[in-house]
Amino acid sequence: MCDNPDCMRQKAMMASQLRMVADGLLMPVARATGLPPGVVQGFVEGTTTGAVAAAKAPRSRKASAYSRKYKAAFKRIAPRYKLKSGKWKAGGFKRAVKEAHRIAGGKKR
Repeated sequence: MCDNPDCMRQKAMMASQLRMVADGLLMPVARATGLPPGVVQGFVEGTTTGAVAAAKAPRSRKASAYSRKYKAAFKRIAPRYKLKSGKWKAGGFKRAVKEAHRIAGGKKR
């Protein structure tokens, strides 16, 4: 990073040149489409950032059959180990996990 006046002036000049180039590209598009320049600029910026975000999005993995069985079993079992307020009983979560694994059919080896 530079904080001397010459460097700051150079950054400001570069920023203004980039804005001029962007305006030069967007103004003909705005005239051709009949949309206000701000809308065209927002659309262009939104599509590029959306494309980048979509490219970086993590891909989801398919849940295994055992995982689906465990999830269903845990949802069925959990209320037995909870209080009326919805909080877990003492040691309830651990016991619910153990029972859900047992129902789902884990550790058959």
